[in-house]
Amino acid sequence: MTLIDQKETCLANNPLFKELPKDKLVELAKDAQYLVFPSNTIVFREGDPGDSFYMINRGRVRLFKKSKRGEEILLAKLGPGDFFGQLAILTDDFRWVNVETMDETHLTVLSKDQFDEILKEWPSVSFAFAKQMSKYLARNIQVIKQKSEHRLQVSRSSWVDWFVIFSVSLLCGIIFNNSNPNGIRLIPNIVAEKEVLVVDPPVAAEKHKGGDAVFVDARPSTLYDMMHIEGAVNMPLALFDIMYMMGFSDMNKEKDIIVYGRTFSSHYDEQVAKKLYLRGHKHTMILKDGLDAWMENGYPVKP
Repeated sequence: MTLIDQKETCLANNPLFKELPKDKLVELAKDAQYLVFPSNTIVFREGDPGDSFYMINRGRVRLFKKSKRGEEILLAKLGPGDFFGQLAILTDDFRWVNVETMDETHLTVLSKDQFDEILKEWPSVSFAFAKQMSKYLARNIQVIKQKSEHRLQVSRSSWVDWFVIFSVSLLCGIIFNNSNPNGIRLIPNIVAEKEVLVVDPPVAAEKHKGGDAVFVDARPSTLYDMMHIEGAVNMPLALFDIMYMMGFSDMNKEKDIIVYGRTFSSHYDEQVAKKLYLRGHKHTMILKDGLDAWMENGYPVKP
């Protein structure tokens, strides 16, 4: 297997890039770096510039921080198929953790410019990235809380305290804005000036075939992963704000958007469609009868 093949395989196996076509994967593989680090080698340190995104081909790494007293706090151990370095890229900030190899480790590396270009060009990558970030934050908040309970006094404020406060505040902000499409709501129950249109499945299928619309699955990611319209991007209602910021904020607002996804008790499609409409996407539509009607007509889906 050539070096480019190894990099392409690493990219194809990464959950962030599973929707990218092969020609794009090949293009990325040609431009990506391939680095090999000996065992027990620092890949980057806390405070270094956040200029690269790393994917593990072979080997293992550990992510850790150091307290003011020099104590190490282990955050995670990662192996083949995992990735790291994403938080600094997202925030345009310095590295906030140290990363050290545990074995000889082979890494496929994308520059920040390459990664930013992918996020802008491929909304599906942005949404997958946002979901991974939410899991990443939730996991590390729990780790840091556990460590802080044992190692830090409540009366002393430290980086652990501030990180927990920041992360919890971020998640609370996302949840708060879940029912609030324009940020802080001054008047309760704002409704779009115009009802969002409904589109019949055959009309939607023509737009799908011609690439004339973006399809948005508004259901939770667990349902999306089980079955979704081919090419649709997942925008769960609970993560709408962060996913919109990463994948839709720069989109041409004249582009057609077709939203689907509801359960017996929750009409996710209506809520997400109204949020998009209120952000200026006036060509947002709801797929009539949703995924069930789409599948009954034999239109393309993916598990």
